[in-house]
Amino acid sequence: MCIIFFQFDPDRVSAYRFILAANRDEYYSRPTKPADFWENNSDVLSGLDMEKGKEGGTWLGMSKKGKFAALTNYLQPTVNLNALGRGHLVANFLTEEEDSLTYLKKISSQGHLYNGFNLITADFNNTKGDMMCYYGNKSGQEPNALEPGIYALSNSLLETPWKKLVHGKKLFTDAIKQSNELSPENLVQELINVMNNEEFQLPAADIEEQGQDFIRPIIKEVSALFVRTSSYGTRTNTVILVDAKGHVTFTERTMLKPDLNQWKVSSYQFELET
Repeated sequence: MCIIFFQFDPDRVSAYRFILAANRDEYYSRPTKPADFWENNSDVLSGLDMEKGKEGGTWLGMSKKGKFAALTNYLQPTVNLNALGRGHLVANFLTEEEDSLTYLKKISSQGHLYNGFNLITADFNNTKGDMMCYYGNKSGQEPNALEPGIYALSNSLLETPWKKLVHGKKLFTDAIKQSNELSPENLVQELINVMNNEEFQLPAADIEEQGQDFIRPIIKEVSALFVRTSSYGTRTNTVILVDAKGHVTFTERTMLKPDLNQWKVSSYQFELET
């Protein structure tokens, strides 16, 4: 289970044209490289999957050229073990020249090759303006450009009103209402606090109906924004701020080793090059 909240404000009405807070939930034992600029491409910043056979994929990242992408899996009772790795959908967008919508249209023609996923892509550009797009391969819909607003995404389609998603969106919205008054550092901390909320949002009938036998043993735990089980849970919080002038703050709080008591916070700042 993963969860993402974001505000898209291309008209720059507020102090930030983009605010994102996200949790990556994964098995504690899955090898992962924390967020950093890539060794083979210093323009791109993300964590990296180091699972054998899926090395180099990622769930969320951003480039100095203003390209952003994030992925969540679509919760399914069973998956195709021979399907293509979804993490490369993000990594490839961050390094290719295609714009958000063009890229998603290409991916939509190949959507059947993957297990269920949701993919958000964005192009932030100081001169041409900003664009964000969404595609879910289980939606039955074509990729579409997003209007300005606040959005929430977990392991169903965009804005599916799971109880935990509605709860988290309210907390996120309340936090970013203070964005014009708070320093960037304090806003980041407020959002990290939101993403570590451990209140169970029960009943979770919608999640159980979609995940069925796969999710029932941990349905209580996954109903919270911050997920904690013996072997699986929230391993990474990410907060991204892009202000009106194109200054980017990318903060990641990530678990060290499979240890719930050891966390590392890294923050990167850069200016958009476009």
